[in-house]
Amino acid sequence: MMKQTRMTFWNIWNMTFGFLGIQFGLALQNANVSRILQSFGADVGHLSLFWIAAPLTGMIVQPIIGHYSDQTWTRLGRRRPFFLVGAVLAAVALVMMPNAPMLAPYISPMFIGAGILMIMDASINVAMEPFRALVADLLPSDQRTLGFSVQTSLIGVGAVLGAVLPYVLTNWFGMSNVPEAEAGHLVANNVKFAFYIGAAVLLGSVLWTVIRTKEYPPEGGVKPDKQPFWQIGKDFMKIPRTMKQLGVVQFFSWFALFSMWVYMVPAVAEHVYGATDNTSRAYADAGDWVGILQGVYNGVAAIFAFLLPWIARKIGRKGTHAMCLLLGAVGFLSFFLIRDPRMLIFPMIGVGIAWAGILAMPYAILAGALPAHKMGVYMGIFNFFITIPQICNGLIGGVMVKYLYGGQTIFALVFSGICLLIAAISVFFVEDRDDPVQLAFRNRQRVRLTT
Repeated sequence: MMKQTRMTFWNIWNMTFGFLGIQFGLALQNANVSRILQSFGADVGHLSLFWIAAPLTGMIVQPIIGHYSDQTWTRLGRRRPFFLVGAVLAAVALVMMPNAPMLAPYISPMFIGAGILMIMDASINVAMEPFRALVADLLPSDQRTLGFSVQTSLIGVGAVLGAVLPYVLTNWFGMSNVPEAEAGHLVANNVKFAFYIGAAVLLGSVLWTVIRTKEYPPEGGVKPDKQPFWQIGKDFMKIPRTMKQLGVVQFFSWFALFSMWVYMVPAVAEHVYGATDNTSRAYADAGDWVGILQGVYNGVAAIFAFLLPWIARKIGRKGTHAMCLLLGAVGFLSFFLIRDPRMLIFPMIGVGIAWAGILAMPYAILAGALPAHKMGVYMGIFNFFITIPQICNGLIGGVMVKYLYGGQTIFALVFSGICLLIAAISVFFVEDRDDPVQLAFRNRQRVRLTT
């Protein structure tokens, strides 16, 4: 295993800083890709099908990257080469996404956009997966909750900046937020330039981590061909019980999140702004406001993440995660009751707390149940429990909106609340082997028995 020594806060900050740029790019994607695809001609009932590209590529890419990063050692280290390659490719895809119409003479912009979305997601996953493993590689058990919490905070900061950027470019710098279709511009300028800036931020932040973080070679060295590719299948068959239990929690958590990312723009536009025409000013305003709302929940997550280690020491990691998910459920359920756009900020606080828990606590719980030499591949396999619910949602989400909800996308957000409630209950059935509260309790019991 790699050398594990206690790190200063700023060492941990540098090691996870690249996630700020990754989430900056993801926030732009989450807030604007549905809008872009609709501009290219996608029907709202088909949006979830296009969004399957994201989890599908993640499910394929992350275990493979985890496997090979476990077996890799270069001059840049074990995980950092994958950060760098993924960041370069993701930056190129971010630049290409709003310019899909340039290839319109050859193929439909809608399908070009879906293809670029898949490339962008594959690249982001190449960069993202090793970051989880790096925290587990370098930090001792008692610092991992802090490590994943700092990572969550940087994710939140990046997501805030990415989510609000189109709004800022329109309201502070006067860029148009309406596509100029008569001029052949299907994507608004504020969205287009936001994607350009996102590409630069993603690449720059990952470079910071690559330059400022030192990896230590595993004991005894590593041979690149130590484990064959098909070992991934064998590892999958031997996943720890804790991972299986967390899989249930992850399923309902990420089913809820996928609905939010896909349907939040049309849900807010229809339910709050009364807009159904995606080319109208009201719909564009709703899209910009959703960017602000996504900035709110990510900002809350960035701040609340620093409280997670303290809360976990008081009520345990499972209790902390359940509390976060419950507050997120309340937030989603309250969407149905609100008609004032400004009031939507309050439910997003609950969603932000849930997001903080989802990004940090499952990984802190899981790391203690994984063998050190398999950290990368198992973190990649764990991504199955994130991508499968999104794929399921992508396949049935549009059907549910059309037939179960009667085309009213607001009910997709209500169902997200129900899913988070189920996830919160499921947390209590998870075994956390090195939970600090549990360990402290056991130690006290041993002392009492010996005295």
